[in-house]
Amino acid sequence: MAAVTLNIEPLDATFGAWIRDIELRSIDDATFESLHEAWLEYALLIFPDQFLTNDEQDAFAERFGNLEFSAAPISNVSKDGKVHHDAGDDLVKSLKGNWGWHHDSTYMPLQAKGAVFTAELVPADGADTGWADMRAAYEALPAADRELVHSLEAHHSLYYSQGRMGLLPRRRDDGSYGMYGYHDMDVSLRSLVKVHPDTGRPNLLIGRHAHDIVGMDPAESEALLDRLNAEACVPPRVYQHAWTAGEAVIWDNRRLMHQGVPFDMTQPRKMWHTRIAGEPESELALNHSAESLRFRHERDALLNSGG
Repeated sequence: MAAVTLNIEPLDATFGAWIRDIELRSIDDATFESLHEAWLEYALLIFPDQFLTNDEQDAFAERFGNLEFSAAPISNVSKDGKVHHDAGDDLVKSLKGNWGWHHDSTYMPLQAKGAVFTAELVPADGADTGWADMRAAYEALPAADRELVHSLEAHHSLYYSQGRMGLLPRRRDDGSYGMYGYHDMDVSLRSLVKVHPDTGRPNLLIGRHAHDIVGMDPAESEALLDRLNAEACVPPRVYQHAWTAGEAVIWDNRRLMHQGVPFDMTQPRKMWHTRIAGEPESELALNHSAESLRFRHERDALLNSGG
């Protein structure tokens, strides 16, 4: 298949690029192959003036893999037009939780591979999205920290991250929260260093959902994770995007963390999020499948060989 030349404009960061002069709803296979290569290289691709329908957004996302879930609103506007902004509102709590740096679905048995995100309604001021490059963060670690994190595993939980921020939703009568991610399965366990399954290069896997490093005192674990997060998410390893309606992005959730940037929630905002499921061979939590243990050993062998 002949390669297609894309109009790529790299960001002023260690990752990310604008892709211009393309219509995602109608790309052919050759163009997709070039896009996929660019995605693996840059991890975040930004496409202006797309105005995708939900079905078009899902169809584009499905070219990268199976969907964890199809286009869902990330919005403070409900179906009846109400703009949610009260601090005690469960929807507001969920949206505010996203203001912390995180990888998607590390709290699920299967971590997400990536996501397509589009802008329908953007506030006049703020409501940006930030991304942070965990491969570059890993590469910037001092030698002592790099040696330390290779041997560590942390739990990942939405109960933990939302609870620490004081943003847990109200419980239902049956004691559940009834919202995505608040499952009753084992708390997912993941290595602090992840080897990317396509590039073979390691990156940190941390973020707000990570907690209780195995074998470490909880306070010591929290302090270490907070430090790693703070030191990772600084220029040139971060990019903050100011949205324009109609834009679409796709990012590699295996390599990048992201966060919503706080904004005046009396202003309406509507975004659409399609989440791409990870492949079980590389994205299963360590404690959710015996098969996943094989990949942990392969990861350790690669790291120990200096890969």
